[in-house]
Amino acid sequence: MERADDSDTAVAARAQAGDRQAFDQLVLRHKEPLYRLARRYVGNADDAYDIVQNSFVAAWLALKRYDPARSFSAWIRTITLNKCRDFTRRESVRRKVLNLFAWEVEPAAPQDAGVSEIDRKLAELDKAIAQLPAFYKEPLLLVTVTGLSQQEAAEQLNTTAKAIEMRIRRGKQKIAALMGVTEDVGQVR
Repeated sequence: MERADDSDTAVAARAQAGDRQAFDQLVLRHKEPLYRLARRYVGNADDAYDIVQNSFVAAWLALKRYDPARSFSAWIRTITLNKCRDFTRRESVRRKVLNLFAWEVEPAAPQDAGVSEIDRKLAELDKAIAQLPAFYKEPLLLVTVTGLSQQEAAEQLNTTAKAIEMRIRRGKQKIAALMGVTEDVGQVR
């Protein structure tokens, strides 16, 4: 049931007061964009789903500390970015340990004759994005996947819009190199 004032701030205030349905409303509003962000960050749908779930659990547990003067979407996005960073660090350690014992980290993907060229390219793009350092990956995803302006991404990452522009441009160049694309990736707008 929607209320007259259903802005994120108002709904978050009701959730802070213990209204579980209000929090559920925030989850419904934000789960898809957060999933897209996490999916591109880690390059795996299942891991992204887990990250988003963990983000909402962390948000629920930290809701008393949420500052209504700050955008709820920026707050939950920060939590999700932190969960993505944590996952990446844990995965890196796991891979190092497995490599130490010469175990295969990733099984070879089965060749599926039904996979289209577009699906193959998208999977290749996901893999390339997941390989980017966070320094380039985060601004690229915040602007291209989440839809933030460069200025909003700069505020989210505590930097300048010009730095975001540069990091996105270099991130795209790194993706092109990882994918073997030799043509100019163009200017970021």
